[in-house]
Amino acid sequence: MPSASPDLLIALDSRRSVPAKQLTAPGPDESTLKRMLASAVRVPDHGKRVPFRFLTIEGEARHALGERVAARGIEVFPDAGEAAVEKDRGRYSSAPLIVTVIARLGPDEKIPEFERVLTVGSVCFALLQAAQAFGFGAVWLTGWPAYDEQVARWLGLQAHERIGGFIHIGTPKLDAPERERPDPLELTQAWSPA
Repeated sequence: MPSASPDLLIALDSRRSVPAKQLTAPGPDESTLKRMLASAVRVPDHGKRVPFRFLTIEGEARHALGERVAARGIEVFPDAGEAAVEKDRGRYSSAPLIVTVIARLGPDEKIPEFERVLTVGSVCFALLQAAQAFGFGAVWLTGWPAYDEQVARWLGLQAHERIGGFIHIGTPKLDAPERERPDPLELTQAWSPA
């Protein structure tokens, strides 16, 4: 029987998403971020394709991106009210650091795109766990900007790349409450041959 590691289960079981508006400075310093990313890349990666990369957004760049996204939102959603425009303007302003996880896809003769996308999602989740391990709060967000071609161009994405998530990281202003979780036994069934 393998030896158990209850601390790993505690880390998984205690993960919480902290709303982006409840994240503030300080965020991780450069060496802490490097260590967090080192943990985030230790994910299943069929074929060792490394189908991801990172783009950090911090400081004044957060506000500049928010201004661009607000202007783009008016173009995409001309009937949007002032509240929606303001939400877009402040979308990246609360957390001191946003790590954009970018999926590097494109043709691959051996590894299906879906498997590479799963790897990118695993990176996002592992980064959330790493942030929490260092005492930070974090949340994985997308929203319409993650799917907008103009936003992708502003962020320097290539034609074969997609945004897997914006991981907002900072110091939580509050303890994130627990929410109801599904019962895994209700989601599990045993297969048997017919």
